[in-house]
Amino acid sequence: MPQLVLASTSSYRRAVLEKLQLPFITAAPQIDEAPLPAESARDLVQRLALAKAQALAARYPQHLIIGSDQVCVINGGIIGKPHHHANAVKQLQQASGQCVTFYTGLALLNTATDNYNCLCETFDVYFRTLTRAEIEGYLTREQPWDCAGSFKSEGLGITLFDKLSGRDPNTLIGLPLIALTQMLIEQGINPLL
Repeated sequence: MPQLVLASTSSYRRAVLEKLQLPFITAAPQIDEAPLPAESARDLVQRLALAKAQALAARYPQHLIIGSDQVCVINGGIIGKPHHHANAVKQLQQASGQCVTFYTGLALLNTATDNYNCLCETFDVYFRTLTRAEIEGYLTREQPWDCAGSFKSEGLGITLFDKLSGRDPNTLIGLPLIALTQMLIEQGINPLL
């Protein structure tokens, strides 16, 4: 069985992948994550997920490398990680009372064969109308500076929503496990066997 590599240093993605109970290592891909002119959210996350996996191919020539990338879209605009408090306030004010769509790109690259599979999973988050005090209270407690859309759905972020809609809730955390499991099974790795 080829060893799995998660092309990410995200503690959130690592925790999600651990659910499959398969051995893996993590490595940081060094890529430019800037969007291309007029690039759609779907195309952006798929391109970056594959680029992250490919960036590690030379270091891991007999491996299955998992790449993932995520953005959210609010009112047609692509939103990434806030990086600091002021941006997080703006993002959550924008999201308040809105349906926000998360786009998560997933790629699985077999470096032994140079074959890969790449897709985009979407997930809709319906935010309730938030007050400034609620936003500040949330940000003070969670500090989601490294999370697209400024929230952690696996934590207190769940209190920000009216409802969620999508195939796989792990998509919100940046690694769609249902799709990844299907990709791994195609490569001969079944987490249940």
